[in-house]
Amino acid sequence: MPSPAGISVNDAVSRAIKTVLASLEDSKAENIVSIDIQGKSSLGDYMVVASGRSHRHVSAVADHLLKALKDAGLGMARVEGLAGADWVLIDSGDIIVHVFRPEVREFYNLEKMWQAPDLEEETLH
Repeated sequence: MPSPAGISVNDAVSRAIKTVLASLEDSKAENIVSIDIQGKSSLGDYMVVASGRSHRHVSAVADHLLKALKDAGLGMARVEGLAGADWVLIDSGDIIVHVFRPEVREFYNLEKMWQAPDLEEETLH
C-alpha cells in the first residue's frame, strides 16, 4: 500500500527496522533480538529486545536510538522508563524497542513469550 510520499508501508518499516538495529549496534547494545510480530499483535510490526550493561548504558542506548529515529525522519517516538533506565520502552509506531539491564531482561523474558509458537500453528495430537 503506497503512502502519500510514494513510499510503500513495507519500505518504510524496512527502513525503520534497519535504522533501529544499526543504532543499537552503534551504541554497543548487547544480545539484540528482532521479533517479527506482524499478524501476532496490533502493537506493531516488529519488537526488538536489547540489553545495556548498566543504567547509564541503557540510558545512552535509548538516547542514541531516539536521535537516530529522529535523524532518519521517522518522527519522535514515545518513551517510557528513561528516568530509571532499568527497562526503557521506545515505541516508534511500527517498531517497539525494549532496552533492559540484563537482570531485568532475564526476569521479564519478553522474547520467550513473543517467540513462542502460535497455538493455531501447532498441531495437537
